[in-house]
Amino acid sequence: MTFPSALDVLKKQSLPSLVQEELERMILDGRLLPGEQMREVALAALLGVSRGPIREAFRALEEKGLVTVVKNCGVYVRTLDLEEADQIYEVRIVLERLIGEKVALLANDQDLAALEKIISGMRNAVTVGDITCYSGLNIAFHDTLARLTGNRKLHATYARLVGELSLFRRQTYVHNENSLAVSLREHLAVFEAIAAHRADEAAALLQRHAADSRQRLHQALAS
Repeated sequence: MTFPSALDVLKKQSLPSLVQEELERMILDGRLLPGEQMREVALAALLGVSRGPIREAFRALEEKGLVTVVKNCGVYVRTLDLEEADQIYEVRIVLERLIGEKVALLANDQDLAALEKIISGMRNAVTVGDITCYSGLNIAFHDTLARLTGNRKLHATYARLVGELSLFRRQTYVHNENSLAVSLREHLAVFEAIAAHRADEAAALLQRHAADSRQRLHQALAS
């Protein structure tokens, strides 16, 4: 009897997640557009994998709210309308306040170093005008804050909400040439409040940042 090697097992376990990450990047980078059908055979050929990992990735992306599975029709990049986005922001704005307060009280030197590294990358992305890079780091910053609360349920809920809003994020940056610099300033202010362990200030800044993001989305769609 032949048993699979540890490497074979690792490859089998990690391949679907790697495929999911790449498909998610393609959606958030705008290479796959809202409403576009995600064709299993074509994506398998593009990524050099079988159709099995693609199917598993589709299921994971559906759970994250990034794709819609239409029975007997296929899988499509989710189209999010403004009413849905507003509903998500209503919840997110409440969560941001809780996240800011908890992280400001709990963050240690290691946590702050991780956040500072992300901020540094965001600053570089703004300097060169790299929307794709900035968008990814923006998501990473907020995801890190939610994780640092130590509340796994909060983190999971927040991650799904932000994932859905990411369908709009690139559009917001493209339509407003100053939005990257404004966003960076807001993130710097949040980081400074957290680093100084000013819980009330961090909570208020994160809540205001989410409200401002909502307003920028409305302006982008109106234009």
